[in-house]
Amino acid sequence: MDVKTLCLGVLCRQDASGYDIKKHFETAFSHFFVAGFGSIYPALAELSDAGLVTCDEECRQGKPGRKVYKVTEAGRQAFIAALRETEPRHKVRSEFLVLMYFAELMPTDRLREVLDQRAREIEDLFIRADEFDHRFGHPLSAGEQFVSGYGRALLEAARKYIQENRHLVEDDDEQESPRRVTA
Repeated sequence: MDVKTLCLGVLCRQDASGYDIKKHFETAFSHFFVAGFGSIYPALAELSDAGLVTCDEECRQGKPGRKVYKVTEAGRQAFIAALRETEPRHKVRSEFLVLMYFAELMPTDRLREVLDQRAREIEDLFIRADEFDHRFGHPLSAGEQFVSGYGRALLEAARKYIQENRHLVEDDDEQESPRRVTA
């Protein structure tokens, strides 16, 4: 899946501004897909040019206007087709895991900083998941419940693994590994 397709998916659920869609990426999709304004707005423009979404300017008193996007029937059908055709691969891209893979080449203070930062990020993701679960004031769909639960399970496993196993890379320093950077 790409950003355009996921924007269509969000719009199949509800009309939304680019800002609303970004918030969706930061909450509901945060543990499996990253996208910022720099990819969301061009995707929305392409979807609009292709006739898959429409865009209306919404005037707001005392605030700047905003563009609200709505999926067309062609857009809904394109998204449904993408759901049928997309292979269910599970890809992970993690700079954190790259750093941990080469942990013995990092100074100990940097290694601890990276582990602590990831632990804080996991806690923040739990908070964002809670915010998403209560954001719309209505019960989550079955699919949203599944993804929310799956994401929480991954976060809980990651939190537990870091807590229980950080010694594997931190204690390497105490063993005076010849590969450990000391500066």
